[in-house]
Amino acid sequence: MSVPAIQSSSVLFRRILSQFPQDISLAFTYGSGVFRQTGTTQGQMGNNMIDFVIAVDDPPTWHTMNLMQNRKHYSFLRFLGPKQVSNVQMNYGAGVYYNTLVPCDGRVIKYGVISTDTLIEDLLHWNTLYVSGRLHKPVKILVQNENGKLQAALISNLKSAVTAAFLMLPESFSEEDLFVQIAGLSYAGDFRMVIGEDKSKVLNIVKANLPHFQKLYSSFLQDCPQVVYKQHQGKLEIDKSPEGQFVQLMGLPRTLQQQITRLVDPPGKNRDVEEMLLQVAQDPDCGLVVQQGISAIVKSSSITQSAKGILTAGLLKTVSYSVKKLLKMWKGSRRKSH
Repeated sequence: MSVPAIQSSSVLFRRILSQFPQDISLAFTYGSGVFRQTGTTQGQMGNNMIDFVIAVDDPPTWHTMNLMQNRKHYSFLRFLGPKQVSNVQMNYGAGVYYNTLVPCDGRVIKYGVISTDTLIEDLLHWNTLYVSGRLHKPVKILVQNENGKLQAALISNLKSAVTAAFLMLPESFSEEDLFVQIAGLSYAGDFRMVIGEDKSKVLNIVKANLPHFQKLYSSFLQDCPQVVYKQHQGKLEIDKSPEGQFVQLMGLPRTLQQQITRLVDPPGKNRDVEEMLLQVAQDPDCGLVVQQGISAIVKSSSITQSAKGILTAGLLKTVSYSVKKLLKMWKGSRRKSH
């Protein structure tokens, strides 16, 4: 089974990607410069920055080549050389190195570089939910090599998103409810949603891209034995019994299970994860505990990655990027008020 591909013209994105070293295991583009959000016109999309993520097997070699081809993309860290750039990428924040506000082919882009191994770990275990969270939402995959482990991890990540959303939803809900819950996973606990993003961003993403979400998740919903999926009605029913919730909790990624255990395990008890999840499955607030566990993961990674972003972007680009974000939010709020 493979991740469903989003069909659309990708000539511009591929042209941009061709300007980077081509030793790439996975490359995708995402965000408001690629997918329309409710309240955004096609013309406004054309002014938005295009976001890319590039996964590479050998970051030091890739940065060596990219520094030769695109040296101006990097902040002052370029003077430290590719080994130090790779060290900053892999050992701090969420394991991603972003170059931002880069003029390219008549557009402005931001691109993050992540090691293939780091990406696979995040997809399987939700260590940071940073790139794995972006892949819960529709993206345009531009390059994907025949790495079976990566392909399996991409599918596992989507299944985990469905499972986590089930635990936070009531017994009956709509497709839109499910996709809003899924799309919001990577924003839970993210401080940037408080100071720099439109509060209705998640709903706007889902409403404008409902067919993309359906294509991404319908096969998982049809095959899941714990859900009744009334596809023609856009309605779902989930098993909310303690037994059903325990099965779902046991299917969550390892890091989230550990976070949930920390939240409910009294200090000094040190009970095993399975025992604690069995207890949580019988708790009426099971969904809230899951949400708190996700928030703890996202909060930690978003703060450390944002702090790293000041280094990788440089002070001037950081200020410029922040001002653009705030202006965009202000303009959006003005449109709503009129």
